[in-house]
Amino acid sequence: MNPRVRWLALSAGVLALDQATKALVQARLPLHDSRTVIPDLFSLTHVTNRGALFGLLHDLPDPWRAVLFTVVPFAAILLILYFQGRTASGDRLAHGGLALILGGAAGNFLDRLRLGYVVDFLDVYVGTHHWPAFNVADSAICIGVGLLVLDLLRPHRRPRPVDAGASAPAESSGSPGSANAPGPL
Repeated sequence: MNPRVRWLALSAGVLALDQATKALVQARLPLHDSRTVIPDLFSLTHVTNRGALFGLLHDLPDPWRAVLFTVVPFAAILLILYFQGRTASGDRLAHGGLALILGGAAGNFLDRLRLGYVVDFLDVYVGTHHWPAFNVADSAICIGVGLLVLDLLRPHRRPRPVDAGASAPAESSGSPGSANAPGPL
């Protein structure tokens, strides 16, 4: 199977898992209701998000919000597809990051097109201090960005020689009789 198809399959898997979990939450958990999973740490809480990732820009007026959260995600999806096409097929960190971001962006974009908002339900907190609710798509985007950062921070690999089995020539001290010693003038 073509490696690029595998990365698209990962994106499709993220999209499917995101949409399935959101549908399950909408069907089984009334809006603003919450179910504790781990006391004082994690709950499933059904909320809607009219803003961006983690509720950013939720106060933006409607005409601007609709345009911003439709045009920008669509452009981002196109850019991700472009970058995936330009990335070396063996660069697994970059491809993995891009695939996760693509799946997450597509999941939230689909919610905005269908519903006008995103369904969030993962509620992480310590005592009364809550992180903004999020979903599978948001998680995939954050993990994908993390993989891209790791890819950018890792040392660059040198190109391999044409004959990968050949060893590099030994450095010479320049002593007489060595292969790299200067010859007679």
